[in-house]
Order: sequence, then C-alpha cells, then structure tokens
Amino acid sequence: MATENEESKKSLVKSGFVLSIMTFASRIMGLIREMTKASFLGTGMYADAFSTAFMLPNLFRRLFAENAVSVAFIPTFKSYTSKGDSLEAKKETQEFLNATFTLVTFLTTCVVLICILAAPLISLIFCKKPIDPDNIGWAVQTRIWLSQHIPFIKEPVIPSQADYSQLLQNWSLNKGEITILTRIMFPYLILISIAALFQGILNGCKIFAPSGFTPVLFNGAVVLGTYILAPHTENPARAMALGTLAGGFIQALFQFPFLRKTGWKVCFTSLKKTFTNPGTKKVIALIGPTIIGMAAYQLNDLVSTSMASRAGQGIVSSLSYSLRLQELILGIFAVSIGTVILPDLSGLAAQKKWEDFNKMLVQAIKIIIVITIPVTFYSLICGKELISLVYMNKKFDAQSVKLTLGAFRFHIAGLFFIAVNRIIAPAFYAQENSKLPTMAGILSFASNILLVLLLVGPMSGNGIALALSLASGVNTLFLIIFMKKMNSFDVKKILKESSLYIIKILIFSLIASIPTYFFRRFLVDTFASYGRLISQGLPVILSSILFFIVGAGQLIITKDPIVMVIIRKFKRK
Repeated sequence: MATENEESKKSLVKSGFVLSIMTFASRIMGLIREMTKASFLGTGMYADAFSTAFMLPNLFRRLFAENAVSVAFIPTFKSYTSKGDSLEAKKETQEFLNATFTLVTFLTTCVVLICILAAPLISLIFCKKPIDPDNIGWAVQTRIWLSQHIPFIKEPVIPSQADYSQLLQNWSLNKGEITILTRIMFPYLILISIAALFQGILNGCKIFAPSGFTPVLFNGAVVLGTYILAPHTENPARAMALGTLAGGFIQALFQFPFLRKTGWKVCFTSLKKTFTNPGTKKVIALIGPTIIGMAAYQLNDLVSTSMASRAGQGIVSSLSYSLRLQELILGIFAVSIGTVILPDLSGLAAQKKWEDFNKMLVQAIKIIIVITIPVTFYSLICGKELISLVYMNKKFDAQSVKLTLGAFRFHIAGLFFIAVNRIIAPAFYAQENSKLPTMAGILSFASNILLVLLLVGPMSGNGIALALSLASGVNTLFLIIFMKKMNSFDVKKILKESSLYIIKILIFSLIASIPTYFFRRFLVDTFASYGRLISQGLPVILSSILFFIVGAGQLIITKDPIVMVIIRKFKRK
C-alpha cells in the first residue's frame, strides 16, 4: 500500500509538473498581454472600459466553459468511457459528445445574441452618471445624510456647473466605448466554450499538454492583434478586443487535431436529441445547482466592478492588473493540480477507493500550501518592484503603480484560500456532488458583497481586493464544514495533516522573509539610479533567489516529503 501511495504521489507531481510548465508559459504570455495593455492603455478610461467589457464574457465563460467542464462534463464523460470498448458503448459515448457540443453551442449563441442587443443597457451598470449640481435628487440627498451619520460612507462629490458638462461628456464617451467593446468581444464566449469542451474531452483521456498550451496562443493573438491593429482602429482598446476574438478562435482550432487523434469527434445533432440524451440530462442535472452559484458569482463580480468603476478612474484597471499577477501564480499551480487530479479523483470515487481518494486530496492540498504561502510572503515584500518592473511605462506611471500595489497586497493575501478552493471543490465534483460547493460559493458571494459595500468607502479599490480575499477564506471554511456531510471525506485526517503543514510552511516562510526583506532594501537603494530593468529587475530576481535558497534549504534539511519526491525524480533523470 505504501508503494502505491508513493506512486500516486509521483504521478500527481509528474502530471502537475508537466501541465504547470505549459501553464507557466501561458501565464507568462498573459502577463505580457497585461504589459501590452498597460503600455497602450495605462489606467485611463480606455483601460477601464476594456477591463469592464472583457469581464462580461469572462463571467459567462466560467458558467458555460470552466464550470460545466469541471462540475459536470468530465465526471459524466468518465462514466461513459468506463463502460468499456464495445461498439454499443462507443456509440453511446459519441452520441453524448455530439449532444453536449450542440448544447454548449446553442446556449452560448443565445446568450451572445441577447447580450449584444442589450449592450447599451449593460454599460449603464458600470458608468456612474455625474451628479447634476442644479438637479440633486432624493438618492443623492440620502447619501449626503448617510455620510454625515455613518463613518464608512463617503460623502458624494457634487461638481461645479463648469465641471459638470465635461464630466457628462466623459461619461457618455465611456458608456459608448463599453458598449462597442462588449459587442466586439461577446462572440468570444462561443469560441472559448467550444475550446473548453475540447479540453474536457482531452483531459478525460488524460491528455493535458495541448489544452495547457492553448492560452499561450490566445495571449499571443491578443498581443499581436493589439500591435498590428492599433494603428488602424479608433483606439487601442478596440484592437485588443479584436485580438481577443481571434485568440478564442485559435484556442478551439488548435485542440481539434488532438481531439481527432483520441478517436472521438464532435458533430451537431438535433435539439430534440440534445435535450433527451441521458448524458446531457445528467450534465444539466449536475450543473443545475451551480447555475445559482454562478449567478451569484456573476452578480458578485458585477457589483464589485460597478463599485470599482464608481470609486474613481483607474480603480477597475488597477484591480485587473493586480489580479493578473495573482493569477500568474494561481494558474500555474492551483489550476494545474486541480485539472490533473479531477479525472483521477473521479475514477477513485467511481471505484469507492476512499482511502486513496483522501490521500490524493491531502497530497494536492500540501502542494498548494508549499507553493502559495511562500509566494504570498515574497510578494508582500517585493510587490512594488514587481509591479514597477512588469507594468511601468509612460502611460503606467507612479500613480498607477501605487493604485495597483494597494490592490495587489490585499489580493495576494487570499492566494492560499483561492488556490485551495480549486483543489477541494473538484473533490466534490468527482463524486457528482455540485450542490455543496455551490452552497459554499453562495455564502462566499454574500460575504463578499457585504464586505465590498463596507470596505469600498474607507478603502476604495483596496477594500474590494480585501473583500475578495476574505470571502475566499469564507468559501474554504464552508467547503470544510460541508465535507463532514459526506462519509467519503476523512475530514479529521485532512484537517490535521493540512494544519500541521500550514504551520510548518508559515514558520519557514517567515524565516526566509527576514533576510530577504533587508536584502531587498539594500538592492533597491544600490540600483536606484539605474533604468527600470535594473533598478526594479535586479531586486526582484536577486531577492527571490535568496528567498528560495533559504526556504528550500529548510525543506531539504527537514526532509519534506513533497520536496523529497521531486528530488528523487530528478536524481533518476
């Protein structure tokens, strides 16, 4: 049994490592995409408009793409493929794939058409119309009264008549730009949903590399599209929007040859067959409860973005830049490990091998702990230099750095919770239970909305970032509570091993942070007179090397099991 456990660890580390390499490349390209955005748009009106317009199809992407694949499609697909290789079994599986392809395409097309028509109304949610000084309504008067009696509510800014006409013109331009960008980018939803379905089939066949590489192509298309089309469009935001559309098409097209090699294909079928297929019925039943949760997530992001857009210019885009840095780490490791373990957890759950199931889950959580906690400490130390190195240019100035740094510090504080949620939730999905993680998501959503409303006044964009991190912690808490409702989880073992490991890594990270903090200050002072690449780059690189050496040294000395598996693997090579 010990040997099987060791092999399981090696398999998880190996698969996670391969996909992490692919995802690392995609996240680096994603960072280059954000650098391109910072270079062309900065934190001005067009940057906020693009971030807002891109958020909308992304919200639906989580429902029709990521959510459907992880929650419903992969477990159902695995149940079909486990029936064997008979002609009848293959025919049933192929009919299920055709029905799912038709379902995804039909639903996303309907949503895209509705949202394109409703784009002018959607833009009003994110554009705060300036207060007319000659016509102050009851809502403004109420906010004035509340600000005088409740400390965390800010008094509304009432412009002078001279400023009002200019503010009104800016509001109209911003609203119009969001409408145009929304209409350009919404068809991306159809393309990325098809790409996600292809990814689900490949992952169900334990083929991870092609899907892990497609975001590299997507981000490359956005970057190239911006540089090529910017001189020929009214503003660079529209060039980026067209690049986004092209990137979605490339993501789907690139995976298609790999899909054909698996022996499976996707074709359209009638809507009647689509909605009567037993497999799609199962998918709809599994994803049904999560629609409520995803609606909550969507409302959550809508409220947060709306509040951010009303908190001042540059807040929406600074939050976007901050999240991109956070997602660089999150995407490399949490998404990779979560993607790798879902098919295996589904297989173990189907065979009711709960001991192996829990061992794999604990192993994945420990990998997340040993990555995210040290990264959080390092990011809090070197966040300013990291942001300046990546984004700073003529349009992304010191004020932009300050805005983004404030949000980044609060975003990165929740890195562990966001990452571990992406490990624990698939453990529920693997058992075809989507209701409990959905309930946890709704409770997290409610807490986030409440925290945003409480914190955006006194903390502006930083309050929105802090609210997200705290709400992610609430999500983790309720996922653990809901584990106790299912006998398959060994909650005591999971909590004991994870908690002890968290304490260990917290102590190691704190020890590594002390010399890194003082070394970073020395490096910043030493290279302050040089250009950006040296003055910001050398402190980031050299301090990260020191942090890694001290941290890895502690893990090696204590013979940490995760590190030992990796070392033995490289020794054999």
